[in-house]
Parts: sequence; structure tokens; C-alpha cells
Amino acid sequence: MKAVRFHRHGGPEVLQYEDAPDPVPKSPEEALVKVKACALNRLDIWGRIGPPYSKPSLPHISGCDIAGVIEEVPPDEKELRKGTEVIVSPGVGCGRCERCLSGNDNQCRRYSIIGNEVDGGYAELVVAPLRNLLPKPERMDFVQAASVPLSFLTAYHMLVTKARVQPGETVLVLGAGSGVGMAAIQIAKAHNANVVATAGSEAKLRKAVELDPEYGRAYTNLGSALAR
Repeated sequence: MKAVRFHRHGGPEVLQYEDAPDPVPKSPEEALVKVKACALNRLDIWGRIGPPYSKPSLPHISGCDIAGVIEEVPPDEKELRKGTEVIVSPGVGCGRCERCLSGNDNQCRRYSIIGNEVDGGYAELVVAPLRNLLPKPERMDFVQAASVPLSFLTAYHMLVTKARVQPGETVLVLGAGSGVGMAAIQIAKAHNANVVATAGSEAKLRKAVELDPEYGRAYTNLGSALAR
């Protein structure tokens, strides 16, 4: 397959578009996915820079936010099948410890992120656990679906799990032009909260207003004001 890999840590110049071995599922709990879209993420930069931010084995394929089509599943798999369009949830726990079984897999001692600790979606194919494959909504294309995994999970955990956002509350979103910021706006609005957002440029603010035109006048460019 073709992939973008790096063989040493450094800047963008270490990235190489090259031939790489096709990944192979190593257990009956894994599937092979044909990558259709992969978003960019800050973790990709940390992995490329290397320690102390991240320490992937080399050569490494980045790419945490993946959408694609199942290419191969174990013979006894009943729910997922070849050709199913999926979003890949990037967080991987052991699936057996107390943390994983209680829904807190991010606290698993063996927790890793596809594209960071293990090879990810800057390639034609990627291996992922079956439990991490989520059916892609039909209304989303693959590019839209690839924007979801890490950014929306992060924003949802902050707003819904931790902050327990309620209808009518006002949510201040800092850095509305970021992936997490844009996800936070949409999640807050889905919970009928009012949104005030900040960004560092007028172009980013216009994008934020497009996500929430009803409250467009509430957006304030605090980022530019602070920069002055």
C-alpha cells in the first residue's frame, strides 16, 4: 500500500510518501479498514516531533481521525461486514480491565491511540479493533466523518460528561477556529445552550457564525482584542 511515514523524528520534511507493507489483523478482534479520509490532528505533530510528546515506534504512520470502508473482518463476525462504511474511534484500551469494562477505557494502563502509539490513517489501509468501528451516518460524507473522532469526543466529554451542559446555559468557546472549538459550538447548540465564541481572526469567526447563525451577533473577537 501507499502511506505517509516518517523514519526519524523532526519537522514536516521527515514525512515520506512511499510504499509500506499492508497491515494485517493480528487477532479475531480486529478488522482491516480501507481509508477514505483522514483528518489532521495536533497529535500527528507531537508524534512526528517525538519525545517527550510521544514515542511511536519507527517507521510510523500518523493519522488519528479516520473514516473508511471495512475491507476484511474475522470469519465469525456477525454484525460488521466487508463494505460497511465506518468511523474509527481512535482510543484503544485492553477491553478487559476494570477501567475498560466500566466505560473509562481512557484510564486503561494499556491505553493507546491509533495514529499516535500505533500506525494510523495516513495510508490506504489501517487495522482497528472491531469494537472501535462505528457505522458512518449516511448523511455524512467521508471527509465530514473524519472530522468527528477525536475533536468531537474531546468536546463532548468536556461539555456533557464533565460540565453537564443544560438548555439555556451560556457556553464560552475559546478558539472557535480549532477542531475542538467547532465541535464544542455544535454540541452546545445541540443541547440548546447559548454560545459565545472567540477566535484570533475574522475569518475564523465567520466560520463560527456559519455553525450558529442564530447567535452570530453574540460572537466576540476577544482573541484579536487580547492580541492588541
